[in-house]
Amino acid sequence: MDKVNILKGGEFLIKETDAKDIFIPEEFDEEQQMIAQTCEDFLDTEIYPILDRIDDQEKGLMRDMIGKAGELGLLGISVPEEYGGFEQSFVTSMLASAAMGSGYSFSVAYSAHTGIGTLPIVYYGNAEQKEKYLPKLASGEWAASYCLTEPNAGSDANSGKTNAVLTEDGKHYIVNGQKMWITNGGFADVLTVFAKIDNDRVLSAFIIDSDSEGIVINAEEKKMGIKGSSTVQLFFNDVKVPVENLLGKRGQGFRIALNILHMGRIKLGGTVLGAARRAITQSVIYANERKQFGQPISNFGAIKHKLAEQVIRTWVTESAVYRVSKNIDDMTEILLAEGKDKPVATIEGIAHYAIEAALLKVFGSEVLNYVVDEAVQIFGGMGFSAETDVDRAYRDSRINRIFEGTNEINRLLVVETTIKKALKTGFDIVRFANSIIKNLDEAGDMTIPVNDYYAEKRFYIKNFKNTALMLLGTLSEKFDRKIITEQEILMNISDIIMMIYGAESTMLRVEKLESIKGAENVSVLKDILDVYVYDSLCSINKSAKDAVNSFVTGEELNIMHDRIDLFTKQSPVNVKDARRRIADVLIEENRYCF
Repeated sequence: MDKVNILKGGEFLIKETDAKDIFIPEEFDEEQQMIAQTCEDFLDTEIYPILDRIDDQEKGLMRDMIGKAGELGLLGISVPEEYGGFEQSFVTSMLASAAMGSGYSFSVAYSAHTGIGTLPIVYYGNAEQKEKYLPKLASGEWAASYCLTEPNAGSDANSGKTNAVLTEDGKHYIVNGQKMWITNGGFADVLTVFAKIDNDRVLSAFIIDSDSEGIVINAEEKKMGIKGSSTVQLFFNDVKVPVENLLGKRGQGFRIALNILHMGRIKLGGTVLGAARRAITQSVIYANERKQFGQPISNFGAIKHKLAEQVIRTWVTESAVYRVSKNIDDMTEILLAEGKDKPVATIEGIAHYAIEAALLKVFGSEVLNYVVDEAVQIFGGMGFSAETDVDRAYRDSRINRIFEGTNEINRLLVVETTIKKALKTGFDIVRFANSIIKNLDEAGDMTIPVNDYYAEKRFYIKNFKNTALMLLGTLSEKFDRKIITEQEILMNISDIIMMIYGAESTMLRVEKLESIKGAENVSVLKDILDVYVYDSLCSINKSAKDAVNSFVTGEELNIMHDRIDLFTKQSPVNVKDARRRIADVLIEENRYCF
């Protein structure tokens, strides 16, 4: 990809992208596919046969499974080669996360170890720290955990009270405090712990060995879902931490936490893919086997609607996830070429796409929620029985809307970060919005280019963007710095931005696939795109009107409604037949095959 064609974070709102400039999952090479297959084989042989034992938290079992994954090299995909890893691209690590995502509680333990547990040391550790910890974390000899949340410090992580005081001889920090909701905390050997040194306003980060004197591990939490994962409270009572275990610089902890959260959010958007695909496969198998009124329930339109919608939302998520994953790799290469070392380039490359990370975390977690909910519905009474895996999938999915910052926080972040980025880069949102309004008012009724399939879709997506930018500009002009207090309106706009990214990513993927495979081989994928864009236009119309109804009145409100209607006009789509064609492919294959 040409450097000039790489979209920076958030730029999708104001720029168009050519299909040739994005990465699609159909482009994975043989080595990448082998890594994904290894992950799937591991789940088939080691995890799925013992799901009940894992959920019962059989002592030592989850820790053993982490060790077995390490023996296969699955814990070192993002670890540098000199420390026993494979140092694969972000796209490849996302592929592995997606494959492992169908592992229920194990996928949580795996993600916590390989992501937020290990990567702080990869990105911020010094040479000595990396040499000491990374080889054993990559091999599975040691397991990792990440300790940020406290009883009174959740979304507001920097309000944590855990404290570190330097000893008189300057050789140790004495750490005191409490952490909660710590994944892998019951068996981890290595803890990344965030605390404030003395009276610092911001956090610092420390690597702490879990066998250090003064660490108390509470009993395992009893949870709604992900029952097999270890989740505990940790207490630090005068724990002596060598000064050389300070991770990064003093006061850098909040930035470390923030950047690791960016990574965790975007990875979660990919991890849900494996879980969604497994739930869809289970749904269609059951629908094909279950007979009512003398025929399989998969013959009925109501069931076909559910199956098709499961596929549509999952395929859209996948398109968006791998698009931004390759953007991260490309941005990392640019930063490397500018002279930054690999850890700095990688973490800055991820942080560059904070907007996309937040929106994909929300989008992906809510897609999975939809998929597993409909899986239970397709199974009917059996779906409510603990005898089926869809019961487990339903319960396990719910945490994803809370992990890595609640979906409410992330929705707000999408808009806040967009506005901040615009101001930082000198992009005048208010002036741009006024220009959009002026052009629309002068153009009047806009003609839809119905004779060119992709031109028509680009027309719709451009109007998606114009709607979001018009709202952002109008809102900024009305509220200025008080915009942050208008959370309901910000979430309306965030939902629009998420639909923009999903729709554009899907369109670009279908267009690129058509250029490779020919139109006859993407007809059902066009059905996916048609339905998603159609539904998005309807949803955007409502979200936009909900927003303006909240802060515009009188004749101005009528004018804004007219503008929104113009931006969301579209040609009719027979969504019933389109969904049936999608479902029929799924039913024929009897598995997720898209």
